[in-house]
Amino acid sequence: MSISQRVLVIGGVALGPKAACRIKRLDPHADVTVLEATSHFSYGGCGIPYYVSGDVSDIKELSTTSFHVLRDAPFFRDAKGVAILANIRALAINRDKKTVTVRHESSGATEDLPYDKLVIATGASPRRLNAPGEDLPGISAVANLAHAAYIKDMVAAGKVGKAVVVGAGFIGLEMAEAFADMWGIETTVVEFMPQLMPNLVSPGLATMAVQNLEKHGVTMHFGEKVVAFEGDGKLERVVTDKRVIEADLAIVAVGVTPNSELAKAAGLDVAPNGGIVVNEYLQTTDPDIYAGGDCIALPNLLTGQLMHLPMGSMANRQGRIIGDNLAGLQRTFPGAVGSFCVKLFDHALTGTGLCLAGAKRAGYDAVNVHLSQLDRAHFYPSKALMYLDLVVDKATRRVLGIQGFTSQMDAVVGRINVVAGLLPRGLTVDELSNVEMAYSPPFAAAMDILNALANAADNLLAGRHRPVSPDEFGTMWADAEQDGLCFLDVRANPDGVRAVERLKMPNYLAIPQDEIPGRLGELPADKKLVLLCNTGTRAYEAQIMLDQAGRESIAVQGGLASVEKMGVDV
Repeated sequence: MSISQRVLVIGGVALGPKAACRIKRLDPHADVTVLEATSHFSYGGCGIPYYVSGDVSDIKELSTTSFHVLRDAPFFRDAKGVAILANIRALAINRDKKTVTVRHESSGATEDLPYDKLVIATGASPRRLNAPGEDLPGISAVANLAHAAYIKDMVAAGKVGKAVVVGAGFIGLEMAEAFADMWGIETTVVEFMPQLMPNLVSPGLATMAVQNLEKHGVTMHFGEKVVAFEGDGKLERVVTDKRVIEADLAIVAVGVTPNSELAKAAGLDVAPNGGIVVNEYLQTTDPDIYAGGDCIALPNLLTGQLMHLPMGSMANRQGRIIGDNLAGLQRTFPGAVGSFCVKLFDHALTGTGLCLAGAKRAGYDAVNVHLSQLDRAHFYPSKALMYLDLVVDKATRRVLGIQGFTSQMDAVVGRINVVAGLLPRGLTVDELSNVEMAYSPPFAAAMDILNALANAADNLLAGRHRPVSPDEFGTMWADAEQDGLCFLDVRANPDGVRAVERLKMPNYLAIPQDEIPGRLGELPADKKLVLLCNTGTRAYEAQIMLDQAGRESIAVQGGLASVEKMGVDV
């Protein structure tokens, strides 16, 4: 049986094995070999925090199929027809000769392996802080199974009473939960930026997430830089520019850098963000060399700019596309909008597309609309408030992104995924207002929260609704007795009256929304009215009534539910 083509794949974690198995299914006569520099391959790295936490009991589970077969070299050989060569490191690509120079890590011997088509799936490497003491025992990244085993062994042996996580991104927050939840470790997160996940969510949702983390025992420090790690033979202290934190274990999770050195040395184009440049077919600037996964730069379908999006889900989808194209099917991968979700104890923080700050950086004249609403029918026994942000372009009414936070984790991820699928198609506020959602009281409200969120955006864009965001209200409330403001609680009695009696503030009044037209004379004429209710609906209705009376007002988006979720005590 003759060989149709020789396919060499550099990298054996996610995209590499996926592309290799796909091409072998489509072209059984292809000779397909995967090179992996370490002894670990084809594993779910995104599951590492859950192995550390104990949710995943055996590290081998990260390397098994859904039918519980270990994805080892014999499995790939016998079940897939793919050769996996572990502990073989690619050193150089010779495009003229179409060979890859490799080194056998066990012996140090080198050789040149030929290819007809090459796939670069080299992934990304964790960034270092380059701080003094960073190589002390007790400091680890979270990038591979060796890291996972090292961390879990320390924790399970009872060697970790205090842990510090540097970085409040996905991995950092997941590791913080793993330490604090299952093991009861005193856990501190240090983040250089002023909020968690600053390029992905609004300050309001970030503050809600922080409140939940702190409720579960995680200490959060923002706007701090780690300047050193100290200890006598092992980690004992993490030093920031503001404090010294005792620690037995430190996790450095400050992002990753694409492993594009091989490609760059071979003369392939590399983007300013370090990712390998590819076309829609995931070909590099050499048509015989493909690349995908964490090592490439991807076009953002909302901004047109190249971004780096290291996601296991992305790598697997791209692996299939590359396998298809190696078999001559001409499939395309146009780019991404950037979807994410992270579990934070009993809540989920999730989103897709651009947050308000990201939209403005991209040049959009954008606005953020916030809404709090029950995730299902209000009369159904099991329900919870969902907090959503919608980012829209004022000029075109195009939806640019959505982010959410709630304890109903599957429900919010489902809503985010609906929008994620529509964003590349130019979704508008009007289209989202009428998007068809499956409805039954145990699953949703008759007016789904996505429809309601779009309607709130429509009201804002039309000028019918003049809001103040929950985090902006928090700033106001910190100086609540300032001149010029009157807080008007428009909830039905006795809620508003009780708040007035409790707060005893001269500029906090309570008038139920339906009584406002008949009680306008009770409102101070020289103050701007800040309207409050439970979730914002009655505040909006009150604003319309006040508009008709010629009174200036602003309504708190999301109401007291969102404000209190942020930890603001009203």
